[in-house]
Amino acid sequence: MSFGVLLTVAYDGRPFAGFALQPNARTVAGELLGAVQAMDPRVRELRGTSRTDAGVHARGQRVAFDTELDVPCRGWVLGLGAHLPAEIAVVRAERVEPGFEPRKHVRSKTYRYSVLESPVRDPFLEGRVWRVPERLNQIAMSEAATCLVGEHDFAAFRAAGDMRAETVRRLFRVEVRRARSDDRVWEIVVEGDRFLYKMVRIIVGSLVDVGRGRLAANALARALASGRRADLGVTAPPDGLCLDVIDVDVTPPIDAWPG
Repeated sequence: MSFGVLLTVAYDGRPFAGFALQPNARTVAGELLGAVQAMDPRVRELRGTSRTDAGVHARGQRVAFDTELDVPCRGWVLGLGAHLPAEIAVVRAERVEPGFEPRKHVRSKTYRYSVLESPVRDPFLEGRVWRVPERLNQIAMSEAATCLVGEHDFAAFRAAGDMRAETVRRLFRVEVRRARSDDRVWEIVVEGDRFLYKMVRIIVGSLVDVGRGRLAANALARALASGRRADLGVTAPPDGLCLDVIDVDVTPPIDAWPG
């Protein structure tokens, strides 16, 4: 008998070459698959939901697999934790139908990008923020972001490696706010149904360029209309990006831990 397991996974992306499996590279999926196989060697694949890039972090990556082991969800969380490096943690497990493909059931994804507004480095935030020495105009950034909400052709907001023909996406929210824990840090929260390659980092880089006066306030609206990457600002580095939440449409599980 086969069982489906859906994991929620958090990780520090700095030591990894991204989430997805790659030959001759250390990846989050590679470490996670090794931990699963330590418990059930018959598992051959993981079904991830988002291919985060090298250096990008996550609090809510969703990963599914099928197993013949009838292990309770608490056992999967604690058992996998014993086989994972310190940079990766399984924070929740749910029992789902065998073959469940989380990517096909995503309702929304929420990314949070952290920008440190400071002329000096903070060693306690190194690798988790993008440090910008200039003062940022939050009002200009928020106003520039309003045009992105809704369904648009985001062809201009993708890196050159993205060859997909269909570039229409829907954003539910783009918010620029101060971090509650540190008033030197700006958080740019982007929630949408799907994303193009480096789309969030291009949005963030462009908003920061608006905030520091390097880009006109109407540049993002102009890029939506033109489809030209050249109309936008820099691509933000991976350091400050975190995949916070993936909302997956799943039947309430028979078993889940923590509940």
